[in-house]
Amino acid sequence: MASFIVEGGHKLHGSITPQGAKNEALQILCATVLTQEEVIVDNIPNILDINNLISQLEEMGVEVKQLSEHRYSFCAAHIDTNYLETPEFLKKCSRLRGSVMLIGPLLARLGHICYAKPGGDKIGRRRLDTHFIGLQNLGADLTYDETESVYILDAKRLKGTYMQLDEASVTGTANILMAAVLAEGTTTIYNAACEPYLQQLCRLLNNMGARISGVGSNLLTIEGVERLHGATHTMLPDMIEVGSFIGMAAITGSELTIRNTSYSNLGIIPDVFRHLGIQLEQRGDDIYIPAQEHYQIETFMDGSILTVADAPWPGFTPDLLSVILVVATQAKGSVLIHQKMFESRLFFVDKLIDMGAQIILCDPHRAVVIGHDHQIKLRRNNMVSPDIRAGIALLIAAMSAEGTSRIDHIDQIDRGYENIEGRLNAIGAHITRED
Repeated sequence: MASFIVEGGHKLHGSITPQGAKNEALQILCATVLTQEEVIVDNIPNILDINNLISQLEEMGVEVKQLSEHRYSFCAAHIDTNYLETPEFLKKCSRLRGSVMLIGPLLARLGHICYAKPGGDKIGRRRLDTHFIGLQNLGADLTYDETESVYILDAKRLKGTYMQLDEASVTGTANILMAAVLAEGTTTIYNAACEPYLQQLCRLLNNMGARISGVGSNLLTIEGVERLHGATHTMLPDMIEVGSFIGMAAITGSELTIRNTSYSNLGIIPDVFRHLGIQLEQRGDDIYIPAQEHYQIETFMDGSILTVADAPWPGFTPDLLSVILVVATQAKGSVLIHQKMFESRLFFVDKLIDMGAQIILCDPHRAVVIGHDHQIKLRRNNMVSPDIRAGIALLIAAMSAEGTSRIDHIDQIDRGYENIEGRLNAIGAHITRED
């Protein structure tokens, strides 16, 4: 298993471009099985989770062609239904949580799907009720085989209906949406997720012949169609990488330009970093971060301590709270980090405390960070990456620390970040991969 050896204390310089969005790619690739025609997708990131999903599609019978480094063609003219019943398929589903979004498309396309409990990051309970209740609302019959831990869904013909989701689940909305586009009649989804990547999925589906209105809102209306056709799609840059690079520049006191960020799709991400006192400037579609020796955390208008909490879009994404927490360790002032959506995502802070960070873990959801204002540097540490986002947060901490740190189990980071050490070393980092 690979590790990163990180020599801390080096400033970054120059510019870096974010990869294609991982979370969008998972949705878009699953949508390609809705049609028998070719779908071409640009800006696909070369990361472990996406490569595993592409491999899974190929084994299902989807014809996949790599047209260039980040451009692929998918043609699901012939899906191997026998393979979908095999233990091998179910085992792979259980290892890749993103593949859960194959349920809706395959059910709409084939009328039947068996699916194992999905895996993914160990960040707390991640239930699938929203997915299955939505599909049941469309007319699917659901059974669960406790012996094999397998869900079985059947639907000879899905039928449109009105539904209000119990939570604005991104993957749940995507699954229901992809099933509804081929359902008979009109489907209305209220309390739908509306983040940019879900909007991108809607745009692709509409380009394929779907009839979806309300894109960008939490009320989606889908008029079912008989079939979808091929299309071409380009994915957005990864907003989580953009936020990660902002955090790296700030905590290392570096001057950095982040290129081609699709700034209009970042929502409140830049403002949350500004609340920590980090200067950043929009230059067209780029973000410029000047070198700062100090950055001071704001307080609320009444003088109370700043709270940064995650929320469904257009709130702050939970995937960047780990980065915000690490960056705050070297700010001036204090901040309360409130991770509302996942109860295990803050447990990595013990590794930061070992590095000298002043953090009080109040409970599984809340942590108070008392910033050092760069007066006390983090110290080196040997760590293990528990999940993708905590992994990148630990990497950021190691880049700012005194001495050389080691991060094991970096396949977790590889799941979400393309050639991260090569791209960061090109702008001044000192990171070595050790197998």
